[in-house]
Amino acid sequence: MPVLPGAEPYRHEGGPVGVLLCHGFTGTPQSLRPWAEHLAGAGLTVSLPRLPGHGTTWQEMARTRWEDWYAELDKALADLRGRCAEVFVAGLSLGGCMALRLAQVHGAAVRGVLVVNPSITIDVPLLRLAPVLKLLINSVPGVAGDIKKKGATELAYTRTPVKAAATLPRLWARVQEHLDDVTQPLLVFHSPDDHVVKPTSVRILRERLTGGNLTVVELRDSYHVATLDNDADRIFTGSLEFISTHASVPLHRD
Repeated sequence: MPVLPGAEPYRHEGGPVGVLLCHGFTGTPQSLRPWAEHLAGAGLTVSLPRLPGHGTTWQEMARTRWEDWYAELDKALADLRGRCAEVFVAGLSLGGCMALRLAQVHGAAVRGVLVVNPSITIDVPLLRLAPVLKLLINSVPGVAGDIKKKGATELAYTRTPVKAAATLPRLWARVQEHLDDVTQPLLVFHSPDDHVVKPTSVRILRERLTGGNLTVVELRDSYHVATLDNDADRIFTGSLEFISTHASVPLHRD
């Protein structure tokens, strides 16, 4: 299946600190490419995979589920761990949820977590009906392109495959069940004016993660896809500061 131009994965071989970036549901690596390149420019080793079923057609994505996407990220994390002394995980939207799941599963092997407008709960009532809807309809309108910045665009599907969406509640439930296992430093970038993910997810993180490892930075000039929006530079520089603070080895090779 041909990959849409611009949706290709991205890798950069840098120093002993690695970062795994996870794009969102129905999105592509394009939404995180500037973030990835900024980190690479600072000397980090960066991996930004394309999740199965993404960046081709929504019909192909309909044949995948969250376990397939997670397996791809888990494989990428194992590769990074084999090449780097320390690894951080990061993600946008559902990619943020996946990053949290990786931190839960791998514990101390993940040095820290960075997420942008993470999605960890059902905040669209229609999703509760997805297990039934998938028997009746194949897709619904997409959620891509929630960007405030003029001229900025997101490469993502204009339709959302219902079969794939129907698998999300199981992932969200699992991540919420194991939130106490997220003991790594966690930096959350949150857009209050987000038209895709409601504030519920960040509220849950604030309520559950009370051990001092959570930092929330508000992005007042961006919508959901903040990595392509007006606050992108705040995300990029804040990420480097966070990684530099919490890494125990130099970010780049001399």
